[in-house]
Amino acid sequence: MITSRSQVTVRYAETDMMGIVYHANFLPWFEIGRTTLLKEQGLPYRELEAQGYRLPVLEISAKYLRPALYDDTLTIITTIKEKPLLRIRISYEVRRGHELLATGESSHAFVDREGKPVRPPPMFVTKMNSLFAR
Repeated sequence: MITSRSQVTVRYAETDMMGIVYHANFLPWFEIGRTTLLKEQGLPYRELEAQGYRLPVLEISAKYLRPALYDDTLTIITTIKEKPLLRIRISYEVRRGHELLATGESSHAFVDREGKPVRPPPMFVTKMNSLFAR
């Protein structure tokens, strides 16, 4: 299992008239968590893209439990629970302190520049094998 923590502070622009975060704004926070997790493991998106790989979202879901509010400091906990093979499944928790506000999941697959599905790059496979061998 691989886990990462990222923090964001809710911006005014992310809220509605009641000061509550609009639900769609959780998806960019999931992306922050996802890209941070990969970068921390030595697999930055920028490098994958430079090598001709893309990781589009195939599926995404979110469950909202409590509202996030303007100026909250939130922690996004991002986890890959199983060694990725062709698809990468990622789980998310958004917390305000110890309070769980939302959960989510996304799945991704590697494609080339033309959008054709491809196997993960060797450096990704090697890194995942080492991380999940523990």
